[in-house]
Amino acid sequence: MDIYKINDIGELINGNPYVGRGIVLGKTEDGKKACSAYFIMGRSANSRNRVFTEKDGVIYTEPFDASKVEDPSLIIYAAVRQTGNKLIVTNGDQTDTIYNGILAGETFESALKTREFEPDAPNLTPRISGMIEFGEGDFTYKMSILKSADALGTACNRYTFDFNALAGLGHFIHTYVTDGNPIPTFQGEPERVQIPNDIDVFAEKVWTNLDENNKISLYVRYTDLQTGEIETVMINKNA
Repeated sequence: MDIYKINDIGELINGNPYVGRGIVLGKTEDGKKACSAYFIMGRSANSRNRVFTEKDGVIYTEPFDASKVEDPSLIIYAAVRQTGNKLIVTNGDQTDTIYNGILAGETFESALKTREFEPDAPNLTPRISGMIEFGEGDFTYKMSILKSADALGTACNRYTFDFNALAGLGHFIHTYVTDGNPIPTFQGEPERVQIPNDIDVFAEKVWTNLDENNKISLYVRYTDLQTGEIETVMINKNA
């Protein structure tokens, strides 16, 4: 087994009916750009009734048809937002927890100490989060997953991963292994994936390999490390 293998993300997700929500952070092959990506999937009508929108540089999940919203508590939130040199990406309203914590002088880890997995028994969906911290022409990044310690939701286990940015390498974390009842949660370290130079190539690879029935939305952002210029791709199935 090659523990340093860098996987094709399309091959990792192709044929898997339900990896849930996913975050990818990393650096392009030429070493010039930071990549951040977030996608959502859904099985229920309530979950599928969503789109990504952008307002003042913040990416939100919002209802596609507001009249059909059943429970907005776990599906409507700010998914991507930036404060200073820190870009935050998460699968829930812990985006705001991290954002407000950093403004108050806390760290990524200490802010997430106040949160747990989602209260959606029996699945007890993990909260996954990522943060890029930009420096002088480079960056580091962190990923976190908050998971139930048992099938009953008795306690929360918190795992944080701290990465140096290496050219061509990204890390991919997602909420579920695959479909099931209850749905099995993500296991182990974030998966190593290739980050191409072209944002459209990367976005297409992710979007076309996500399960056609369950995919909902994808957002990808590339940030030039020298100029700060931002490229984005946003795809909504409910367009």
